[in-house]
Amino acid sequence: MTLLRRVGLCAAAALLSAGAACGAPAQKTSFSLQFGASWYPEQWPEQRWDRDLDLMQAAHVNVVRIGEFAWSSLEPTEGHYDFSWLDRAISRAAAHHIKVVIGTPTAAPPAWLTQKYPDVLRRNEDGSTEEHGNRLQYSFASPRYRALARDIAGRLAVRYGHNPNVIGWQIDNEISPVSFDAAAQAQFHAWLQARHKTIAALNAQWTTTYWSQTYTSFDQVPMHLTNENPGLLLDLKRFVSDTWTSYVRNQADVIRPKIGKSQFVTTNSMHWNARYDHFEMHRLLDIAAWDNYIPEGRYDWAENALLHNAVRGYKQKNFWVIESQAGYVNYGKINRTLDPGVMREMAWQAVGRGADALLYWQWRSALNGQEQYYGTLAGPDGEPVPAYTEAKRIGSEFAKASATLANTSPRTEVALIQSYESRWALEFQPHHKGFVPTDEFSAFYRPLLHTVHNIDIVSPDGDLDRYKLVIAPALNLLTKAQADHLAAYVRRGGHLILGPRSGMKDENNALWTSRQPGPLAGLLGGHVEQFYALDAPVTVEGLKHNGTADIWAEHLVADAPDVHTLLRYGAGSGWLAGQPAALTRSSGNGTITYLGAWLGNAAMREFLATAVSGAAIRPVLQVPDDVEVSTRQGANKLVLILINHGDDERTIALPRRMQDVLRGGTTGRTLNLAPHDAAVLFTTGKIAP
Repeated sequence: MTLLRRVGLCAAAALLSAGAACGAPAQKTSFSLQFGASWYPEQWPEQRWDRDLDLMQAAHVNVVRIGEFAWSSLEPTEGHYDFSWLDRAISRAAAHHIKVVIGTPTAAPPAWLTQKYPDVLRRNEDGSTEEHGNRLQYSFASPRYRALARDIAGRLAVRYGHNPNVIGWQIDNEISPVSFDAAAQAQFHAWLQARHKTIAALNAQWTTTYWSQTYTSFDQVPMHLTNENPGLLLDLKRFVSDTWTSYVRNQADVIRPKIGKSQFVTTNSMHWNARYDHFEMHRLLDIAAWDNYIPEGRYDWAENALLHNAVRGYKQKNFWVIESQAGYVNYGKINRTLDPGVMREMAWQAVGRGADALLYWQWRSALNGQEQYYGTLAGPDGEPVPAYTEAKRIGSEFAKASATLANTSPRTEVALIQSYESRWALEFQPHHKGFVPTDEFSAFYRPLLHTVHNIDIVSPDGDLDRYKLVIAPALNLLTKAQADHLAAYVRRGGHLILGPRSGMKDENNALWTSRQPGPLAGLLGGHVEQFYALDAPVTVEGLKHNGTADIWAEHLVADAPDVHTLLRYGAGSGWLAGQPAALTRSSGNGTITYLGAWLGNAAMREFLATAVSGAAIRPVLQVPDDVEVSTRQGANKLVLILINHGDDERTIALPRRMQDVLRGGTTGRTLNLAPHDAAVLFTTGKIAP
């Protein structure tokens, strides 16, 4: 297969029935919330397309995603391409006022490819090799596969890069699996050499004298995801992350020079996926996008809000929900359908948290294949199913609210720090079966959500100056540079809270020789004397209502006279009895606090509410716990999105009269919100809490 040539591209573009003139800029349109679905025209007769598109248009769909599994339709045999059906599909969608996001088809290579080039197939850790018939069966490290992927992505970009009906590109689909093939192993060893320079340095940083693990060459280092030296495990995770990032860059680099500036490039991430560092991955992408599914069909709105905040945090800007659940999925133990109205609650939650787009997966049930039973908006007969009615209402409301939401985004004074390296380190060595890093993160997020409503999620190296309060739930791996960054934030006036297990490891996943929190112990003026995994709760005193700690508790010691003890463990707590559970100290214009206990929800809520008040943060509204509040702000305007997730009507006091965008008219000083209902309210200027 020959690589893409730039010669003659304008001549080729001129032949496209659905393409714009070569070099013609894409037309700019005013902002609208994007609403749509994944559409697979290649699976259906063309005479059916207009009926599908008519139904989409009636539901206010204005965007579809096409092509991410269509490689065998785009290149039926090696070097022979058929883009004509895609030309017609884009053109027909445009006739219905529907734009297109093109997915590069590399998640599902065709059979001719894997048969002719079996070296591209993924090798599992147990030595087995993936075969054709599923998806993501390729090795993420295969040079040959990358060349083939780059070729098809580049050809698509040439053909549609200046088509005014194409607005963006999704690279691959839900990337995740690791390959242990020979190419991956060789690249891992080269990666180790580039990082550590010498094998002696690697041995020193990993303490390989333990169990005679000492290596004399880089190619002796095994490639395993479990039961290895913690330094090796962390470096392997870093290598996997870097390899996936370079895999996506391989396609982004060939797409970008060939497309208009108005077209974006992204990939779609998944629920809590930690196969790669999303902060690093998204440095090379224009927007973040993710797939939002509730496998068991029981919507936990607070947890889902956390996931939206996490995705927005990848780039600190608005994002896309590029796949959302249309009723049910097919991979859970019980694939329960979402309750009536939940699709709408999820849609407005996504917008409130910063989504500018929501697309359902998928439009119509495939007649065969592994995902026959997945929820859709249209059945196998092509006619609407119950989820379509709900989607149609959402689409109508999105169209009504678009002008109000233009040029707005969530803003907050509070951030949580998420560190993928810390998460990996804790997953290697949890020390307690219940110490799940994502659960511990959620244990901080949930009670904080009820107090401040909007929360940003940032990396340890991110810009912190916009926040009054920054919380690191479990910053287990803390480098000296990160510690200096956090200390500077505190001295400039920020309020920093470190959670349990923070500052335990250095960048090599080795224990700091100083006690926790390692390089921040001096700033704190205290340290962790000992940590304890708990098999029963212990009491914690110092709150208005004494609480408990479960799973994890640390005995803290103050080392400086100006350190204040905020919480202590109660009597009957064994080694912990009477010892400090939380310390705080002023430094410069700010404060640093260390919380050594995984507090129960009630105790955590009170502890964090006190911290929020101490940082002079005031929420816009006071609402019941089952009402979600999100704010999006723009130049001289504020949009409130309120969702009643409960089963009872709620009356909410408003700070002023506001425009009711969905219902029309103006509110009073209170708003009655029916069970599982949503409201979008708008006002100009700022609202003082």
